[in-house]
Amino acid sequence: MTVLADLLDAVAGGRIEVVDLTAPLSSQTPILKLPEPFGQTVPFQLQEISRYDDRGPAWYWNNITTGEHTGTHFDAPVHWVTGQDGGDVAQVPLPRLVAPAAVVDVTEQAAADPDFLLEIDDVKAWESEHGPLPDGGWLMLRTGWDARSDDQEAFLNANETGPHTPGVSIECARWLADEAPILGIGVETVGTDAGAAHSFDPAFPCHSFLLGAGKYGLTQLQNLASLPPVGAVVVAAPLPIVGGSGSPARVLALVER
Repeated sequence: MTVLADLLDAVAGGRIEVVDLTAPLSSQTPILKLPEPFGQTVPFQLQEISRYDDRGPAWYWNNITTGEHTGTHFDAPVHWVTGQDGGDVAQVPLPRLVAPAAVVDVTEQAAADPDFLLEIDDVKAWESEHGPLPDGGWLMLRTGWDARSDDQEAFLNANETGPHTPGVSIECARWLADEAPILGIGVETVGTDAGAAHSFDPAFPCHSFLLGAGKYGLTQLQNLASLPPVGAVVVAAPLPIVGGSGSPARVLALVER
């Protein structure tokens, strides 16, 4: 049996489970809100073209309106000023869209403190138990934040000081960009940075350091709780938007059971 035939047999037989890490995409999908005077992304919308009627008697279809960074989405290096000379989302090498995943679980810390920040020591502690981060793989940060994904206010968790969501410290973001062998970071929150990262120096360090290093981001993931700490393979499939800074993506994980 060939490798691919064995893979299909394992999926059909349940030895490999396909886990959907993608949030449903609708007009209710939470979106990032920036303060004035910055430009805003638009909510996802369907605009009906026809539905078995005079506009098209035998077919149903829609136009869609969305931002590149709406819902579960892929960040390309060119998304950030530090990566402006890097690749757009259509230029991501295809092998990088299929990669191993390391899942770092900080749900308890995030439940106790919505402003929790992952530190280098947290990753080192994870490595001491599970082995090194995968070369050319994803670091998936599990915070439990996907439980809030059907409520815009709870998901952004903002007050007069701004949003409060977990993320990565400045030092850890720099280390993940410069020293860790990963190709990118995946999170359950609206962006790869913590909610308070606008006040960091530099601001938004995951965007600044990782995208500047030619690495990638995956955001608004779900069901990371169904993945083991090591061993899952992630298939991240953004649209190949020419010149695009990112794209909504269907993100799947293959998990051996």
